[in-house]
Amino acid sequence: MDRLAASRAQRAGNADQIELGNIPGNGAAQNGEDMSGFYNEIGSVRDAIRSQLVPSVQRIGDLHSRTLNSTDEAALKRDTANLDALVTETSSLTNQLKKRIQDLERQGGSDGLGLVRRQQAAALKSEFREAVENYQRVEQQYRQRYRERMERQFRIVKPDATPEEVQAVLEDGQGGQVFAQALRNTTRYGESRAAYREVQERHEEVQRIEKTLTELAQLFNDMSILVEEQDEGINVINTNAAEANRDTEKAVQQVDKAVVSARRARRMRWICFGIIVVILIIIAIILAIEIPKNKSN
Repeated sequence: MDRLAASRAQRAGNADQIELGNIPGNGAAQNGEDMSGFYNEIGSVRDAIRSQLVPSVQRIGDLHSRTLNSTDEAALKRDTANLDALVTETSSLTNQLKKRIQDLERQGGSDGLGLVRRQQAAALKSEFREAVENYQRVEQQYRQRYRERMERQFRIVKPDATPEEVQAVLEDGQGGQVFAQALRNTTRYGESRAAYREVQERHEEVQRIEKTLTELAQLFNDMSILVEEQDEGINVINTNAAEANRDTEKAVQQVDKAVVSARRARRMRWICFGIIVVILIIIAIILAIEIPKNKSN
């Protein structure tokens, strides 16, 4: 009974050690410093999202709108240059923020502080994803508006254009040839020539938007891969821990069975010993009665 109690007490003690192993002891000050730095980085990234990324996306939308509605060629060139510069700057910013968030996610773990880090990083990434998704929506919206503007301009040159010809111009696979042919057949050469130039400019803008959307899609893919890798690693840790716990339970059960078996064997030995003693007593009584009778005879 004492061995069984000791075994169970040891198991409880081990569980406490496992739990307490995740709680800072003498390194509490160091962990506090780590968490302070972690929270500072969380705040810095969140501030960059709100004060830089979100306003930049808003500004990109405004510049898209201005270039679409501009009738002044000089203003159009200026807005286009500003738009290109801002898009490049925003692309660099999103990549920097992605890497910083990934670094924060890598600081997570399966212990108590690691879980806190993972939750904070997940909330930050959610805010980042929302801002980037809004950026995607802005680019997709203006890509569609650019394409609609290109189609209208092409129909100025060729009102009876077929859907295939329109698509060729939008995709620019054979757009130049289609436009050149249409220009030769139109009587509104000056207006048609201006429409052709605008379509070329709009197509360059659509290509830039396509490039941006591809980069944003890759950004999401990179972040998803990191999450999957981290989840897989944590799942492996949890699986190993669960298997270790099961093995420990089995071992304790075997010990318990051994204790019960030993107790049963000890009891059987005492029973056998008692039976032998009783038999010996009976034999002694019989001998004590029979021997005097034999002497009398």
